[in-house]
Amino acid sequence: MARALALDVGNRRIGVAISDASKLLARPLCVIDRKREDALERLRALVLEFAPDEVVIGYPRHADGRPSDQATRVEGFAAVLRQAIDVPQRYYDERHSTQEAREIIATQKRAKQPHCDDAIAASVILQRYLDSLRSMDDDFEPDDGPLDRANDE
Repeated sequence: MARALALDVGNRRIGVAISDASKLLARPLCVIDRKREDALERLRALVLEFAPDEVVIGYPRHADGRPSDQATRVEGFAAVLRQAIDVPQRYYDERHSTQEAREIIATQKRAKQPHCDDAIAASVILQRYLDSLRSMDDDFEPDDGPLDRANDE
């Protein structure tokens, strides 16, 4: 199974996270400083290195579910990204991911690199997405006919 790559797209930085090959766990990968490096080139390199089969992009919404002003900028970046890499993209709700990332950082004893909350926020978004995939699988019950109860006793 391939990995998933997640992005928390901001005006200044893009937090990046990657899943394991089984798509069970997400981990922070890096932060791309959009003013210091070419974000598209860096993302192309990450796609070549990790070969994800999908890119999950955090979609900013207000608490009531309406898209935020940042959503338009994220959509614009996603459109440009689609031209740069040939990997399917999907949006996933990013509400409260930065706050959760800051809570995670606050529980860690050692100092982290500056702005690591962007990568951790991307991993929060990705983990939520991966968990939602598993919950959809858990809700699916195939009809394979009657169960063999003989082995249960």
